[in-house]
Amino acid sequence: MPQSRSERLSGLGRVLIAVYIVLAIAATFRSVYQIISKFDEAPLAYSLSAVAGVVYIVATVALIMGIKGTHTSSGRVWRAVAWIALAFELSGVLIVGTLSLVSPELFAHPSVWSTFGIGYGFIPLVLPVLGLIWLRRTGRATSSAVAAEATA
Repeated sequence: MPQSRSERLSGLGRVLIAVYIVLAIAATFRSVYQIISKFDEAPLAYSLSAVAGVVYIVATVALIMGIKGTHTSSGRVWRAVAWIALAFELSGVLIVGTLSLVSPELFAHPSVWSTFGIGYGFIPLVLPVLGLIWLRRTGRATSSAVAAEATA
């Protein structure tokens, strides 16, 4: 039996989207303020924070749109966008986190992803992992349901 939209949006899905919304707003507005007011102090860190904000916005929209249209071609496209955004986010957190420890001189001020997101309680490190797990789990359930419908 296919998962309904409310089943996909319950539990972890609902929490993920809520946290992504908060993180998207926080990272975006923080980076805009920093770029406007003190970009010359830490251009790399503030630019990376802006990139993080955009990634969080894309991930949020993709997760929501992927849920809305799971059984449609546009829903599958949005799920693919979510996979790419979350993989990019995880890569960014790991690369920037490692660089901020190995070469701290690159980061005059911390970015969202510095030290693996320590300034945000490591949420930037954990969130994409949970998101990828959730996408995989809900994708399997949806694929199984579509396959069952096709054989019936």
